[in-house]
Amino acid sequence: MKLKLKWWQRFLPRSAFSQTVLLIGSLLLINQLVSYWSVAVYFIKPSYEQINQLIARQINLLFIDGVEIDRENLTMVDALNAKVRDDEMTIYNQQQAQANGVDDATYYGFLSDQMSVYLRGPAEVRFSQGEKLNVWIKPPQAPSVWIKVPLTGMNESDLSPLTLYLLVIGALSVAGGWLFAGKQNRPLKRLQKAAMTVSLGNFPKPMPLNGSTEIVEVTHAFNQMSQSMQQLEQDRSLLMAGISHDLRTPLTRIRLATEMMGEQESYLKDGIVADIEDMDDIINQFIAYIRNDQEHNKTPDQINRLIQEIAQQEAHRTIQIELDLQAIPEIEMHCVGIKRVLSNLIENAYRYGNGWAKISSFQSHNYVGFTVEDDGEGIEESMVEQLFLPFTQGDKARGSIGSGLGLAIIKRIVDRHHGKVFLTNRENGGLQAKVLLPKRARAA
Repeated sequence: MKLKLKWWQRFLPRSAFSQTVLLIGSLLLINQLVSYWSVAVYFIKPSYEQINQLIARQINLLFIDGVEIDRENLTMVDALNAKVRDDEMTIYNQQQAQANGVDDATYYGFLSDQMSVYLRGPAEVRFSQGEKLNVWIKPPQAPSVWIKVPLTGMNESDLSPLTLYLLVIGALSVAGGWLFAGKQNRPLKRLQKAAMTVSLGNFPKPMPLNGSTEIVEVTHAFNQMSQSMQQLEQDRSLLMAGISHDLRTPLTRIRLATEMMGEQESYLKDGIVADIEDMDDIINQFIAYIRNDQEHNKTPDQINRLIQEIAQQEAHRTIQIELDLQAIPEIEMHCVGIKRVLSNLIENAYRYGNGWAKISSFQSHNYVGFTVEDDGEGIEESMVEQLFLPFTQGDKARGSIGSGLGLAIIKRIVDRHHGKVFLTNRENGGLQAKVLLPKRARAA
């Protein structure tokens, strides 16, 4: 059963593992962004604002005497440079500033706004990185010049350790979350595989009780359920074996008694023999359904060979079997089980058809398959899924002969091969059964 998802839900992870990793990663990303923003706002920005304020005071002191700098008067620039120490600041005109890299400096808007307030006029602040961190200021008192203030003990690369620290912490946290989610989901994955194994009729060993408390409780409950189902399966098999043995003994006696009947009672004898054979077939179907065709190992074999063998065995019946076999590769399978699938399908064609059946083989990209068709009345589309249930028959369309276990046995055998089986009505009347078996066997 497929769930209908909204368009945005298709981009979200579906497994618990991926959801846990996404949640941890999202929380860590938010934490890193908040941490970086907090450091920048409450530590880095106040430091730069304080430096900006100190530089503004030095510039105000430089122009306290009201000297105006003319763009064309280089001697005035030299005179101002003479008023300051070499390591404090340097005054350049526009050409000199460009020659010293002012165009490559980075503009900072919030520092420029703050400097404009301190200098009482439009100012511009830029930062450039050389051997030292240089601050470039265009003062409102002299818009034609640039003032460069070198800062010792500060470097733009000083922020890289903080960034590296945040990246390392984030990476380690994500890795830890990944390992934690994997450890938490590993028992669930193991539980899923065990549940699939039980659904195919196998019963694994009790699973180890590890993980969180909830997972341990679920695993313990699953182990108890598996053991109970295994015991129930064993009791059912023993019960059916006993019933089959107890029923076949009186049936054998009845058959021996009919052999002693006279010729004048041949009509009664034939009816009793036919009833005994039907009862024996029903008992065989019960046993086959209970046994579930549990062969120990799969062996590589050719489906075409099994089809030809079954067709020869059924040649004595009053049914025309037509073969259409394509070249297909060998696959690993339980040969006895697949032969039982073919026999049951041909039996259905014999019972419900009009004396004709067609068996075809084919292959696709991932599967090897075969179809069995008859020319009977077909079945109602609404009853297709129900026919695979035990003791269910399509009485309205296909009669009521048999125990209703034939298709249920087919379904269980095909499921054990990780295959698929479909029932569809033919266009010209009749039923088509299609069986698909994977080319590559899956691990149990």
